[in-house]
Amino acid sequence: MVLEDGRTFHGTSFGYEKAVTGEVVFNTAMMGYPESLTDPSYSGQILVMTFPLVGNYGVPSAQEEANGLSSYYESDHIHVRALVVSDYSEEYSHWNANRSLADWLKEEQIVGIEGIDTRELTKVLREHGSMVGKIVFDNGEDIPFENPNLVNQVAIVSTREVEHYGNGQKHVCLVDMGVKQNIIRELLKYDTHITVVPWDYDFNQLTDIDGLFISNGPGDPNLCLKTVEHVREFMKTGKPIYGICMGNQVLSLAAGAIVTKLKYGHRGHNQPVRLMQDGKPTEKCFITSQNHGYAVDNATIPEDWEPLFINMNDGSNEGIRHKTKPWFSAQFHPEACSGPTDTEFIFGQFFSLL
Repeated sequence: MVLEDGRTFHGTSFGYEKAVTGEVVFNTAMMGYPESLTDPSYSGQILVMTFPLVGNYGVPSAQEEANGLSSYYESDHIHVRALVVSDYSEEYSHWNANRSLADWLKEEQIVGIEGIDTRELTKVLREHGSMVGKIVFDNGEDIPFENPNLVNQVAIVSTREVEHYGNGQKHVCLVDMGVKQNIIRELLKYDTHITVVPWDYDFNQLTDIDGLFISNGPGDPNLCLKTVEHVREFMKTGKPIYGICMGNQVLSLAAGAIVTKLKYGHRGHNQPVRLMQDGKPTEKCFITSQNHGYAVDNATIPEDWEPLFINMNDGSNEGIRHKTKPWFSAQFHPEACSGPTDTEFIFGQFFSLL
């Protein structure tokens, strides 16, 4: 594994063998690799797991629920370009596993490398920031570095056609920026029917929707200005809007704020956030699941908006809300599959506004 600054790490392959390049990022979660690997927000990235032992509980089946959603995954395929771990467990044991992680990676032609000093690699990424890297094989093809953030990753992972879920009373339009399927599962717990539309779809032509939901997604939100324009137009209706992760950034751009790249992003299940009220911190704090490399600049949030949550580690924005309109967002994942579920109640708050 070679970083763009020339640092090299040597390991052993346990996945598919091909040369790959992408943005190297790290995730501090201790579990949940099936969910992380199938999260569209990782499109274009080489994922480094900081927890040393990976693969010990195998991979669940790809079965689907009656509504067509995956029972255990966040999408229908793996989105990372490669997986980097310290110690891959060849032997796995779990009641729900039907194959090994290595078999899954090979089946989907995803590179996996173990034996890397992921502690040292993570220290490098924390000090220098996320970097472009590549994984090449001895006596194999060499490839140039490629920065996936220069490409609209949302356009790659978003649905190509309009989809429908549920048959409830409230009609929610969900803009698919790279949606995790657990977001749809959570919304279906309420009396809703959901219309999922592509990232660049003009949902303003759907006159019967009760609220707008903007999903998570990969890469730079500044490349999704079509979505921003459509959200800004939808604001004229005054109807409820809720965004998660990329949705927070898109809503903020529509409001007039600026979104910039973080040094190394937030990826893991242990990010603490504090609820804000009237611009001041409250005593309510939550542990959240996150996966993003960009953040809203708090200093650029317009006067009729305010921060809703603040990251307690670095002070970065974790959500915004309008002071008078039913528009709000969270930079973290309230649906949090595979956990924690501390902020799941936010879905109820959105539904109560419809």
